[in-house]
Amino acid sequence: MSAFPPVPRVSGVAAPLLRANVDTDAIIPSREIKGVGKTGLAEGLFAGWRYLQPGSREPDPDFVLNDPAFAAAPILLAGENFGCGSSREHAVWALHEYGVRAVIAPSFAPIFRGNCVTNGIIPVVLDAPAILALAATGNPVTIDLLARTVTSGDVTAPFAIDAEASAMLAQGLDAIDLTLQHVDAISAFHTADRTARPWIYLEPQS
Repeated sequence: MSAFPPVPRVSGVAAPLLRANVDTDAIIPSREIKGVGKTGLAEGLFAGWRYLQPGSREPDPDFVLNDPAFAAAPILLAGENFGCGSSREHAVWALHEYGVRAVIAPSFAPIFRGNCVTNGIIPVVLDAPAILALAATGNPVTIDLLARTVTSGDVTAPFAIDAEASAMLAQGLDAIDLTLQHVDAISAFHTADRTARPWIYLEPQS
């Protein structure tokens, strides 16, 4: 079973949240984390910006996700260093539960980027002018993970992503699933190593 639904391709409205240095506490404030699971977090996503008062649920009409045109956006257009701050994985869980399947930014905090890959969100790195061009088109955006392209209207931009991250996202694999794809090679190594160095293996006691 996949760790999460595969995301080889994402298409839809892209919400422009073009702020630099958006940290994980802004993505999901600590007060909004009530448990250790991956669910029940979407309502607290960007709570400090999305609602008028801390702890309230009165929408701030000026926040992009409260605009009906972007309310269900599966793609987020962001500024540089997105996901900085703490290593809080809840930030990615909240984005995923809300429905975000890709974030496009000039750069990501490394731990946040890794958490995206292991939880089914495509972290796309594009330079700031390309992101502004996507925001300006007003058209839906399509991210093709296998072709490594982002397209909106007449705008097409290539992006780079390492093969391991691409495989995990396209197939819905976590790190354990990825390792188990090499189970035959692992087993062959153990067999050969046991023959070459039998003294390092403990035999079961009868």
